[in-house]
Amino acid sequence: MESASIASSLAHEHEEHHGPPAPHQSSRVEAQFLGMLLFIISEVMLFGAFFTAYFFLRVVANDPWPTPGTHLPKLVAGVNTAVLVSSSFTIHWALEGARRGNRSAMRAGLLTTFLLGLTFLTVQINEYVHIGFAPHDSAQATIFYCLTGLHGAHVFVGLNLLLFANIRAFRGHFTPKEHRGVEVPGIYWHFVDVMWIIVYSTVYLL
Repeated sequence: MESASIASSLAHEHEEHHGPPAPHQSSRVEAQFLGMLLFIISEVMLFGAFFTAYFFLRVVANDPWPTPGTHLPKLVAGVNTAVLVSSSFTIHWALEGARRGNRSAMRAGLLTTFLLGLTFLTVQINEYVHIGFAPHDSAQATIFYCLTGLHGAHVFVGLNLLLFANIRAFRGHFTPKEHRGVEVPGIYWHFVDVMWIIVYSTVYLL
């Protein structure tokens, strides 16, 4: 009699449950946040490979940087750096707005961040057009285009993330409890900003 009752209870639970079972989460860190952190770690290693080649040229091979006869636009890149760094503050503003339920601040911060990032990428492309040397001209030119171009590609990816975040924000998708769609792109964007500071400091200033 007891076994029949248990079997009936299990059958009832089976009827109520639809879809796959709830996933087992062994970490206290949320899956989206952990996935973004692991992705950023892999990207740091990717940049590290190009920085290794850069420092090999400058330290081991003792080659002049940049190649004699070429000029890096330090001032333009410096202004562009200020533009990108300021976008870190605006994405933080957007995230704080999302956490506090201030939709106007969230939307303004996301839109401003997107426009600043687009400005940075536009200036960088214009720099490539007028810089006066090509990637195949020398090893230094190759490393320059690889490092700055790799970062530009990450900015492009970040702009796409910000575009989707903007669309969702203006459709009213985010709340103080559910704003992962702002936080995750924000983490990635901070990584892009920090990486550019390193690229600018080593490639343009040192």
